[in-house]
Amino acid sequence: MTTYETLLHLAFRDPADQAQFLTPAALVAYSGFERAGAREQSFRFEQWRLGVAMSLLRLLGDLGDHEEARRAAAVLHKALSTAESPQAIDQQIGKENKLFEQIYTNLYVNDEGEALLDLFARTLDADAPDFLAQVEAEAVDLARELDFETRNDDE
Repeated sequence: MTTYETLLHLAFRDPADQAQFLTPAALVAYSGFERAGAREQSFRFEQWRLGVAMSLLRLLGDLGDHEEARRAAAVLHKALSTAESPQAIDQQIGKENKLFEQIYTNLYVNDEGEALLDLFARTLDADAPDFLAQVEAEAVDLARELDFETRNDDE
C-alpha cells in the first residue's frame, strides 16, 4: 500500500465512509499522477493534492467533531471525483470558499488539530511532488498517533 493509500485508510476508518469516499477516483489519484504524461501531469497532481487535503480535513473533523471540516472534505471529494481540469477544480472549490474560511474562524483546536491544520495549509501550498510527498508522509505519521476513541469516550 502506498503512503497515499495509507493516509486515505487512516482518515476514512468507518466502512460507510470508506464506501462513500474511497472511490476509484480517490484511490487512484496518486498512481494516476505517477503514470501521467506531461500534458496531464498538472491535473493529476491537483487530484493527488485533493486526496491528501480531503484526508486531512476528515481527520480534523473526526478529531474534534468538527462538521465544517467534514463538509469541506466532501467538497474536495466531489471535486476530485468530478472535475476534469485544474480550472474545474478551482471553480468547484471556489463556490464553497466560505465553508473553508469557517474551518479557520469557527474552530478551537488542540495541538493535534493545529498540526492537522498546518499540514492542510502546507498541502495547499505544495507546488512540487516532493513537497506534497513529504507532507503526505508527515500526515500518515500524525494520523497514526491520533486517539479518536479517547475523545469519543470523554463526550
